[in-house]
Amino acid sequence: MPKLKTNRSVAKRVRVTKKGRIKRFRTGRRHLLAWKSSKEKRILGRAAIVEKVDEKAMHKLLPYGK
Repeated sequence: MPKLKTNRSVAKRVRVTKKGRIKRFRTGRRHLLAWKSSKEKRILGRAAIVEKVDEKAMHKLLPYGK
């Protein structure tokens, strides 16, 4: 069976945890920060886990991210 290709754009945006869950970064933290509250900016700085319904599709894009 041939090797599978990793989607490089996804590989740069997410990390796979030890348990196999996919950790992503939140959007909205690059610009237009003046009107956002400190609490909102603090939450946006934290990473999030990809939802269960999207995990199967993400693992297809990252075939070797175990």
